[in-house]
Amino acid sequence: MTSSAETSRHSPRPMFRNRREAGQVLANLLSAYRNRPGVIVLGLARGGIPVAWEVAAALQAPLDAFIVRKLGVPHHEEFAVGALASGGRVVINDDVVRALRIAPQQLRDIAEREGRELVRREAAYRAGRAPLEVAGKTVILVDDGLATGASMFAAVQALREAEPAHIVIAVPAAPESTCREFAGLVDDVVCASMPTPFLAVGESFWDFRQVTDGEVRRLLATPTTGISVIRPAAPMAAEVIRSAAVDAPDGLPPGTSLEELVGDARIVLIGESSHGTHEFYEARAAITKWLIDRKGFCAVAAEADWPDAYRVNRYVRGMGEDNSADQALGGFQRFPAWMWRNVVVRDFVEWLRARNRQHESFGEGQAGFYGLDLYSLHRSMQEVIGFLDKVDPTAAARARARYACLDHTSAEDGQAYGYAAAFGAGPSCERQAIEQLIDTQRNALAYARRDGLLAADEAFYAGQNALTVRNAEAYYRAMFSGRVTSWNLRDQHMAQTLDALLNHLDRHGDGLPARIVVWAHNSHVGDARATEVSADGQLTLGQLVRQRYGDDSRLIGLCTYAGSVTAASEWGGTAERKVVRPALSGSVEELFHETGKDAFLVSAVVSPEAADPLSVVRLGRAIGVIYLPATERQSHYFHVRPADQFDAMIHIDETRALEPLDRMSLWTSGKTPETYPSGL
Repeated sequence: MTSSAETSRHSPRPMFRNRREAGQVLANLLSAYRNRPGVIVLGLARGGIPVAWEVAAALQAPLDAFIVRKLGVPHHEEFAVGALASGGRVVINDDVVRALRIAPQQLRDIAEREGRELVRREAAYRAGRAPLEVAGKTVILVDDGLATGASMFAAVQALREAEPAHIVIAVPAAPESTCREFAGLVDDVVCASMPTPFLAVGESFWDFRQVTDGEVRRLLATPTTGISVIRPAAPMAAEVIRSAAVDAPDGLPPGTSLEELVGDARIVLIGESSHGTHEFYEARAAITKWLIDRKGFCAVAAEADWPDAYRVNRYVRGMGEDNSADQALGGFQRFPAWMWRNVVVRDFVEWLRARNRQHESFGEGQAGFYGLDLYSLHRSMQEVIGFLDKVDPTAAARARARYACLDHTSAEDGQAYGYAAAFGAGPSCERQAIEQLIDTQRNALAYARRDGLLAADEAFYAGQNALTVRNAEAYYRAMFSGRVTSWNLRDQHMAQTLDALLNHLDRHGDGLPARIVVWAHNSHVGDARATEVSADGQLTLGQLVRQRYGDDSRLIGLCTYAGSVTAASEWGGTAERKVVRPALSGSVEELFHETGKDAFLVSAVVSPEAADPLSVVRLGRAIGVIYLPATERQSHYFHVRPADQFDAMIHIDETRALEPLDRMSLWTSGKTPETYPSGL
């Protein structure tokens, strides 16, 4: 895409503003320890103290410093050979000692030097106060992050000699491998984020300036228990959200609020925190009708395959062979069919067709329905060849020859092609896919000129199918080189398709700039730079749209607290009606639930006072086509900063499962919210 997008992939935004905000995030994750007797918090000095103070204050637990000094390799002090902790415990990495041939006397000299500094700090920080007694207590060890974990390991080993009842490690950022390693050593490990690749602790913070001795003394002298200024953050934030919220019955905000939010934006992306929630689809359809009727939007671009969605486009424009919306949606057979073959989309498609009948001229006042996704490798190949058979049989023969490279895989199994190509078990068809794309694009103008606007639209359709084949081929190969790589290719394809659609509708519309509403999951619609996945190098459609279109775009997310959802238990599985567990503590959804409101819109664009509570890092839930309640925290939550992730959020507190057009017995007899929690 753009150069700025490429830059963001390699320089992701930090997750936390500073150590204190990181501590607030950790405190939410540690809420089970709040007001529990026998809990103390130890911050690894110096960087861990500001983080630990926020944790201790939120948990109403005593705070103390635990001092660990890194033992640096001679002449390369930034590289640890071991660590020295309070109580005199020394931990040495024997592998490093042997590899670098560090002499015993060198180790003694390093340990003595760092020991003197450790004693100095203990005296300076506590101002004569005795260390907290840890025997028999639950000790929460807090640092500002882990890299190798040497300092934390030394702290754990030193603590064990004092015989605490439990040891808990809590850090804002660490490599996943380090978190897993400590999980086998202590009673509990809380790692707020685990960036991949992990470059350095400081990469997770906007402000990572060095903590001074004075700051440590001041924080240790500031009480964390029994004082009135310590108030839970969530209820305060809920009060602000409640006053800033705009009532949105059934998820539809009033037109005045939508007008203020949308303004003159050309692209409005409307998300969903699950692919199977009735109210999300219904609210999104209602907002889209308003955008089409009141703001002149001329297309819906959905997280759907291009050829299947284009069949719907023909139907709503009064073309094609389908006689009903149900038939027009018949192309959606690939898992998960319920995403588009459901009662809400069916009713919207019928509405759009009826509305378009009032505008007889193609492209003037009509609105279309298009797909942005790239899973339709073989289907798009067939559509390219089918189009060329009608307009240029010679070109069709060339396309068949090129696409024959892909014929050795099943028409339903792009992954099989990708696996074979990636590991040398079959040919790579990259060159053929690119050649066909260039060929189709080169001749597109000539094809379009033959029969006017309808021919131009069909030529555009064929060209986008050729692009889909090219990008799908790359996507399936990339599936086996890393999740982030394939994710990025997919979202870049969606952004590329959206750009092409805007340009096409600009040229062939009614003379006004084309305006498009996008339907996709929150994880695509939201700006990745405001989430922890940015640290992995992951980007999103919403991020790419913002970078390209700026104020001409708006990102709207939808979320819920509890209810039921249509989802599968595994990829390719049967649609089930499942209970959605109440949102986790520390999540955006829990914050919205605490307002006591049923359905509302909240946006700093509409209500500036909402900016502060929405700027705090919280957990955000994402249920895709698979929902695994038993592993909900690991499978469905990630850290987000809502104010930067979306321009607005619509919350519907309790929701119900989306009704598929093809209802299976498992869905019909599925669990309902009344069974929670006994039905789990």
